[in-house]
Amino acid sequence: MTVSAWRPSVPGIAEAFHARFTDHAYPAHTHDTWTLLIVDDGAISYDLDRHHHGALGTAVTLLPPNVAHDGRAATSYGFRKRVLYLDADVLGEDLIGAAVDQPSLADPLLRTRIHQLHQSLAEPLEAESRLALVAQRLRSHFGRPTSTPPDRGLADDLRDLLDERLPDSLTLADASEVLGAHPVHLVRAFGRRFGLPPHRYVTGRRVDHARRLLLDGTPPAAVATTAGFTDQAHLTRHFRRYLGTTPARFARG
Repeated sequence: MTVSAWRPSVPGIAEAFHARFTDHAYPAHTHDTWTLLIVDDGAISYDLDRHHHGALGTAVTLLPPNVAHDGRAATSYGFRKRVLYLDADVLGEDLIGAAVDQPSLADPLLRTRIHQLHQSLAEPLEAESRLALVAQRLRSHFGRPTSTPPDRGLADDLRDLLDERLPDSLTLADASEVLGAHPVHLVRAFGRRFGLPPHRYVTGRRVDHARRLLLDGTPPAAVATTAGFTDQAHLTRHFRRYLGTTPARFARG
Protein backbone atom coordinates (compact mmCIF):
# COMPACT_ATOMS: atom_id res chain seq x y z
CA MET A 1 0.00 0.00 0.00
CA THR A 2 1.29 3.47 -0.91
CA VAL A 3 -0.49 6.73 -0.23
CA SER A 4 0.29 10.36 -1.06
CA ALA A 5 -2.03 13.21 -0.13
CA TRP A 6 -1.61 16.97 -0.20
CA ARG A 7 -3.51 20.23 -0.58
CA PRO A 8 -2.52 21.95 -3.85
CA SER A 9 -2.46 25.75 -3.98
CA VAL A 10 -5.15 25.66 -6.66
CA PRO A 11 -8.53 27.34 -6.11
CA GLY A 12 -11.29 24.76 -6.30
CA ILE A 13 -9.15 21.73 -5.37
CA ALA A 14 -9.49 20.75 -1.73
CA GLU A 15 -7.12 17.78 -1.86
CA ALA A 16 -5.09 15.58 -4.20
CA PHE A 17 -4.80 11.89 -3.31
CA HIS A 18 -2.71 9.22 -5.05
CA ALA A 19 -2.81 5.63 -3.76
CA ARG A 20 -2.00 2.02 -4.54
CA PHE A 21 -4.13 -0.54 -2.68
CA THR A 22 -4.42 -4.31 -2.83
CA ASP A 23 -6.75 -5.44 -0.06
CA HIS A 24 -8.01 -2.23 1.53
CA ALA A 25 -11.77 -1.72 1.44
CA TYR A 26 -13.43 1.64 2.13
CA PRO A 27 -16.52 1.47 4.35
CA ALA A 28 -19.58 3.46 3.30
CA HIS A 29 -18.87 7.17 3.75
CA THR A 30 -19.51 10.61 2.25
CA HIS A 31 -17.47 13.70 1.32
CA ASP A 32 -18.52 17.33 1.23
CA THR A 33 -16.58 17.62 -2.05
CA TRP A 34 -16.84 16.17 -5.55
CA THR A 35 -14.59 13.11 -5.96
CA LEU A 36 -12.95 13.06 -9.40
CA LEU A 37 -11.16 9.73 -9.85
CA ILE A 38 -9.10 8.04 -12.53
CA VAL A 39 -7.68 4.51 -12.27
CA ASP A 40 -4.16 3.99 -13.59
CA ASP A 41 -3.95 0.25 -12.94
CA GLY A 42 -6.41 -2.46 -11.93
CA ALA A 43 -10.09 -1.87 -11.26
CA ILE A 44 -12.32 -0.67 -8.41
CA SER A 45 -15.73 -1.95 -7.38
CA TYR A 46 -18.00 0.39 -5.42
CA ASP A 47 -21.57 1.10 -4.41
CA LEU A 48 -23.02 4.59 -4.79
CA ASP A 49 -26.41 5.38 -3.31
CA ARG A 50 -27.02 1.60 -2.94
CA HIS A 51 -26.28 0.90 -6.64
CA HIS A 52 -23.26 -1.15 -7.74
CA HIS A 53 -20.64 0.33 -10.10
CA GLY A 54 -17.08 -0.21 -11.29
CA ALA A 55 -14.17 2.14 -12.04
CA LEU A 56 -11.77 1.20 -14.83
CA GLY A 57 -8.70 2.85 -16.32
CA THR A 58 -10.50 3.76 -19.53
CA ALA A 59 -13.16 5.84 -17.78
CA VAL A 60 -13.51 8.84 -15.48
CA THR A 61 -15.43 8.44 -12.22
CA LEU A 62 -17.25 11.39 -10.66
CA LEU A 63 -18.80 10.90 -7.23
CA PRO A 64 -21.06 13.70 -5.97
CA PRO A 65 -20.82 15.34 -2.54
CA ASN A 66 -22.87 14.09 0.39
CA VAL A 67 -23.87 10.80 -1.29
CA ALA A 68 -22.79 7.58 0.44
CA HIS A 69 -20.33 5.30 -1.35
CA ASP A 70 -17.76 2.64 -0.51
CA GLY A 71 -14.92 1.08 -2.50
CA ARG A 72 -12.72 -2.00 -2.88
CA ALA A 73 -10.42 -3.68 -5.38
CA ALA A 74 -12.38 -5.56 -8.04
CA THR A 75 -9.69 -8.29 -8.19
CA SER A 76 -6.92 -9.64 -5.98
CA TYR A 77 -4.42 -7.59 -8.02
CA GLY A 78 -5.60 -4.34 -6.41
CA PHE A 79 -5.60 -0.93 -8.04
CA ARG A 80 -3.73 2.34 -8.40
CA LYS A 81 -5.74 5.56 -8.52
CA ARG A 82 -5.46 9.34 -8.59
CA VAL A 83 -8.17 11.45 -7.01
CA LEU A 84 -8.96 15.15 -6.91
CA TYR A 85 -11.44 16.35 -4.32
CA LEU A 86 -13.14 19.40 -5.81
CA ASP A 87 -14.96 22.08 -3.85
CA ALA A 88 -18.72 21.64 -4.16
CA ASP A 89 -19.20 24.88 -6.09
CA VAL A 90 -16.76 23.85 -8.85
CA LEU A 91 -19.60 21.90 -10.46
CA GLY A 92 -22.62 22.96 -8.42
CA GLU A 93 -25.38 21.08 -6.66
CA ASP A 94 -27.50 20.94 -9.83
CA LEU A 95 -25.33 18.09 -11.15
CA ILE A 96 -25.64 15.80 -8.11
CA GLY A 97 -28.66 13.85 -9.33
CA ALA A 98 -27.18 13.29 -12.79
CA ALA A 99 -23.86 12.18 -11.30
CA VAL A 100 -25.61 9.66 -9.06
CA ASP A 101 -27.32 8.20 -12.13
CA GLN A 102 -24.12 8.15 -14.24
CA PRO A 103 -20.92 8.31 -12.16
CA SER A 104 -18.76 6.67 -14.86
CA LEU A 105 -17.90 8.63 -18.00
CA ALA A 106 -16.24 7.01 -21.02
CA ASP A 107 -14.45 10.08 -22.37
CA PRO A 108 -10.77 9.67 -23.41
CA LEU A 109 -10.28 13.43 -23.89
CA LEU A 110 -11.64 14.17 -20.41
CA ARG A 111 -9.38 11.51 -18.91
CA THR A 112 -6.37 13.01 -20.69
CA ARG A 113 -7.24 16.47 -19.40
CA ILE A 114 -7.53 15.15 -15.84
CA HIS A 115 -4.14 13.45 -16.19
CA GLN A 116 -2.67 16.77 -17.40
CA LEU A 117 -4.33 18.54 -14.46
CA HIS A 118 -2.61 16.17 -12.03
CA GLN A 119 0.72 16.84 -13.72
CA SER A 120 0.26 20.62 -13.41
CA LEU A 121 -0.74 20.83 -9.73
CA ALA A 122 2.59 22.47 -8.81
CA GLU A 123 1.82 25.30 -11.28
CA PRO A 124 -1.29 27.01 -9.79
CA LEU A 125 -2.28 29.16 -12.78
CA GLU A 126 -1.84 26.30 -15.24
CA ALA A 127 -3.75 23.91 -12.98
CA GLU A 128 -6.55 26.43 -12.51
CA SER A 129 -6.86 26.81 -16.28
CA ARG A 130 -6.93 23.06 -16.78
CA LEU A 131 -9.47 22.63 -13.97
CA ALA A 132 -11.79 25.15 -15.65
CA LEU A 133 -11.73 23.12 -18.88
CA VAL A 134 -12.25 19.84 -17.00
CA ALA A 135 -15.22 21.30 -15.14
CA GLN A 136 -16.74 22.57 -18.38
CA ARG A 137 -16.46 19.16 -20.02
CA LEU A 138 -17.95 17.44 -16.97
CA ARG A 139 -20.91 19.80 -17.03
CA SER A 140 -21.41 19.21 -20.76
CA HIS A 141 -21.76 15.48 -20.09
CA PHE A 142 -24.80 16.24 -17.99
CA GLY A 143 -26.33 18.72 -20.40
CA ARG A 144 -25.27 21.85 -18.53
CA PRO A 145 -22.36 23.43 -20.42
CA THR A 146 -20.97 26.76 -19.30
CA SER A 147 -22.44 29.60 -21.33
CA THR A 148 -20.05 31.46 -23.61
CA PRO A 149 -20.81 35.18 -24.05
CA PRO A 150 -19.12 37.31 -26.73
CA ASP A 151 -15.42 38.08 -26.14
CA ARG A 152 -15.79 41.90 -26.02
CA GLY A 153 -12.07 42.40 -25.59
CA LEU A 154 -11.84 40.08 -22.60
CA ALA A 155 -8.62 38.54 -23.87
CA ASP A 156 -6.90 41.93 -23.99
CA ASP A 157 -8.30 42.85 -20.58
CA LEU A 158 -7.02 39.58 -19.12
CA ARG A 159 -3.57 40.14 -20.65
CA ASP A 160 -3.47 43.62 -19.08
CA LEU A 161 -4.40 42.15 -15.69
CA LEU A 162 -1.73 39.47 -15.97
CA ASP A 163 0.87 42.08 -16.92
CA GLU A 164 -0.11 44.28 -13.99
CA ARG A 165 0.41 41.45 -11.52
CA LEU A 166 3.75 40.20 -12.88
CA PRO A 167 5.92 38.71 -11.56
CA ASP A 168 3.20 37.55 -9.14
CA SER A 169 0.41 35.26 -10.25
CA LEU A 170 -3.21 36.19 -10.86
CA THR A 171 -5.72 33.42 -10.21
CA LEU A 172 -8.47 32.79 -12.73
CA ALA A 173 -10.95 33.19 -9.89
CA ASP A 174 -9.70 36.73 -9.24
CA ALA A 175 -9.67 37.55 -12.96
CA SER A 176 -13.18 36.19 -13.32
CA GLU A 177 -14.42 38.46 -10.54
CA VAL A 178 -12.65 41.53 -11.94
CA LEU A 179 -13.72 40.99 -15.55
CA GLY A 180 -17.16 39.52 -14.90
CA ALA A 181 -16.60 36.44 -17.05
CA HIS A 182 -16.49 32.71 -16.33
CA PRO A 183 -12.96 31.24 -16.01
CA VAL A 184 -13.60 28.82 -18.88
CA HIS A 185 -14.51 31.70 -21.19
CA LEU A 186 -11.43 33.64 -20.11
CA VAL A 187 -9.15 30.71 -20.97
CA ARG A 188 -10.79 30.09 -24.34
CA ALA A 189 -10.95 33.78 -25.30
CA PHE A 190 -7.28 34.24 -24.40
CA GLY A 191 -6.28 31.19 -26.42
CA ARG A 192 -8.20 32.34 -29.48
CA ARG A 193 -6.72 35.83 -29.29
CA PHE A 194 -3.08 35.05 -28.49
CA GLY A 195 -2.62 31.40 -29.48
CA LEU A 196 -1.65 30.12 -26.02
CA PRO A 197 -3.30 29.71 -22.60
CA PRO A 198 -2.84 32.34 -19.86
CA HIS A 199 -0.41 30.26 -17.79
CA ARG A 200 1.99 29.84 -20.73
CA TYR A 201 1.83 33.55 -21.44
CA VAL A 202 2.80 34.30 -17.83
CA THR A 203 5.63 31.75 -17.89
CA GLY A 204 7.00 33.26 -21.10
CA ARG A 205 6.92 36.76 -19.63
CA ARG A 206 8.74 35.52 -16.54
CA VAL A 207 11.41 33.84 -18.65
CA ASP A 208 11.88 37.10 -20.59
CA HIS A 209 12.30 38.97 -17.32
CA ALA A 210 14.79 36.36 -16.12
CA ARG A 211 16.83 36.75 -19.33
CA ARG A 212 17.17 40.48 -18.77
CA LEU A 213 18.19 40.02 -15.15
CA LEU A 214 20.79 37.41 -16.07
CA LEU A 215 22.29 39.65 -18.74
CA ASP A 216 22.50 42.41 -16.13
CA GLY A 217 24.65 40.12 -13.99
CA THR A 218 22.09 39.02 -11.39
CA PRO A 219 22.93 35.55 -9.96
CA PRO A 220 20.50 32.78 -11.10
CA ALA A 221 19.34 32.07 -7.54
CA ALA A 222 18.28 35.69 -7.10
CA VAL A 223 16.78 35.80 -10.60
CA ALA A 224 14.42 32.93 -9.79
CA THR A 225 12.47 34.66 -7.05
CA THR A 226 12.69 38.12 -8.63
CA ALA A 227 11.21 36.82 -11.90
CA GLY A 228 8.36 34.99 -10.12
CA PHE A 229 9.62 31.39 -9.98
CA THR A 230 9.39 29.40 -6.76
CA ASP A 231 13.11 28.50 -6.71
CA GLN A 232 16.14 28.06 -8.95
CA ALA A 233 15.11 24.56 -10.04
CA HIS A 234 11.74 25.92 -11.13
CA LEU A 235 13.45 28.66 -13.15
CA THR A 236 15.92 26.22 -14.71
CA ARG A 237 13.18 23.81 -15.81
CA HIS A 238 11.23 26.47 -17.67
CA PHE A 239 14.33 28.31 -18.92
CA ARG A 240 15.67 25.13 -20.50
CA ARG A 241 12.28 24.43 -22.08
CA TYR A 242 12.09 27.88 -23.66
CA LEU A 243 15.73 28.49 -24.56
CA GLY A 244 17.40 25.07 -24.66
CA THR A 245 20.00 25.98 -22.05
CA THR A 246 20.33 26.67 -18.34
CA PRO A 247 20.24 30.18 -16.81
CA ALA A 248 23.91 29.88 -15.79
CA ARG A 249 25.07 28.96 -19.30
CA PHE A 250 22.90 31.69 -20.79
CA ALA A 251 24.50 34.27 -18.51
CA ARG A 252 28.05 33.06 -19.32
CA GLY A 253 27.31 33.13 -23.06
